[in-house]
Amino acid sequence: MIESSQKILKAINSIKELKVGIILLMILIGMAIFAPLIATHDPYVLNDEMVAKPSSKHIFGTDGLGRDVFSMVVYGSRTSLKIGIIAAAISSVIGTLIGGVAGYMGGKVDKVISEIINMFLMLPTFFLILIVVAIYGSSLSNIIIVIGLTSWTGTARLMRAQAISLRERTFIKSAKTIGESEMGILFRHIIPNGIFPIIADSTMSVSSAILSEAGLSFIGLGDPNVVSWGQIIAHGKGYLLSGWWICTFSGLAIVFTVISFYLIGEGMNHILNPKLNKIN
Repeated sequence: MIESSQKILKAINSIKELKVGIILLMILIGMAIFAPLIATHDPYVLNDEMVAKPSSKHIFGTDGLGRDVFSMVVYGSRTSLKIGIIAAAISSVIGTLIGGVAGYMGGKVDKVISEIINMFLMLPTFFLILIVVAIYGSSLSNIIIVIGLTSWTGTARLMRAQAISLRERTFIKSAKTIGESEMGILFRHIIPNGIFPIIADSTMSVSSAILSEAGLSFIGLGDPNVVSWGQIIAHGKGYLLSGWWICTFSGLAIVFTVISFYLIGEGMNHILNPKLNKIN
């Protein structure tokens, strides 16, 4: 156990991208957890100081309704991380199961599932999300579910390729020989041994989910009952000339988050991919 922990720490310290990404993510998680302590004002409270410039009283200034932008950005981290992580988890689970079944079963099953995947790939995903959210409402739970249900195709293709490669391995053929069931082989051998690239890919899915929510909020289809970075930008676009800080700081928060998950994904890819792994 101690040796495993030491190896993990060695891997993290040896790859700069992963180390920096984890530090940035810890800052984000800390900001989300301790938002009530970090925020200087209630992000939902309106006051008379509308579109006030950044100052000692309002670090990031105020928006057109007099709300403190710094506090909104801090609380917005909770919304964005929640959406990103849960939506990515949903898409990863769906993609892993579908891709694993397609790659391992092969034949007609693979052909049918591959056609379904190609059909989803041809659909403009963001516009599909727009339609679903417009019909069923823009609550936070609806946004998370619809993003998760429409972003699994990349994971499915990746898992399918892993399953196709693994099904020809000796240990899989041995499992078949001793009479292990197809589902048992899939869940005990194929998915556990092919999951590592999926883990690295899932970090990218978190960034994509956060950007999708920001896009929905920007065009007015975000959840109006919660504070999110996309919602702040949507409100601030009408004040670009007189209140540039409204969009700027929330936009930088999105960039900061996307970069952190991108770096973690790159770092994990170096660890999990034998071709890129240079750690002895």
